[in-house]
Amino acid sequence: MTKRIAMACTTACAAALWLTGCSADIAQTPAGAAPAAPYVYRLAPDDRLRINVYNEPGVTGEYAVNSEGDISFPLVGMIKAQGQTLGEFSAALTQTLQARYFKNAHLVVDLVASRPIYVLGEVNKAGQFPYQSGMTVLGAVATAGGFTYRANQKTVMIRHTGQAAEAREPLTADVIVQPGDTVRIRERNF
Repeated sequence: MTKRIAMACTTACAAALWLTGCSADIAQTPAGAAPAAPYVYRLAPDDRLRINVYNEPGVTGEYAVNSEGDISFPLVGMIKAQGQTLGEFSAALTQTLQARYFKNAHLVVDLVASRPIYVLGEVNKAGQFPYQSGMTVLGAVATAGGFTYRANQKTVMIRHTGQAAEAREPLTADVIVQPGDTVRIRERNF
């Protein structure tokens, strides 16, 4: 029995060392290239937040970011949300509430619904769809019913929120979609 356990441990250790050596090959960044920065979610119009102010049910609730990037909050009025992370917005609202109304305001801000994505062009059901964290272009196309028979499946046109023009990108499995993006699948040239 102990011989089997020792053999199993030896095999497991060898596999772990082998996998550790392989992971270095997979995770390397090309020389001179900076690693990709993680995506930081910033609030924008059409986002919906749940703001829970501890022991204050009169102001606790769901709030939408309006087209100007503000949230209308009881007692405070309009407070800027656009461009801020959830943490930054929470800190600004806490500071405002403590300065004006509550001695020791404690609140939690959660994202209830993010702004939608738009999938257009050569897909079976073009339209507006809910954003899901980690969504790729291929996932967005699948949500829109897949490619039509005329679709160019090699490139995609993407316009990120705040950008004036579309950018052409190769259609690969790792192209990430951000909330508010417009994804357009072009017709292929025969």
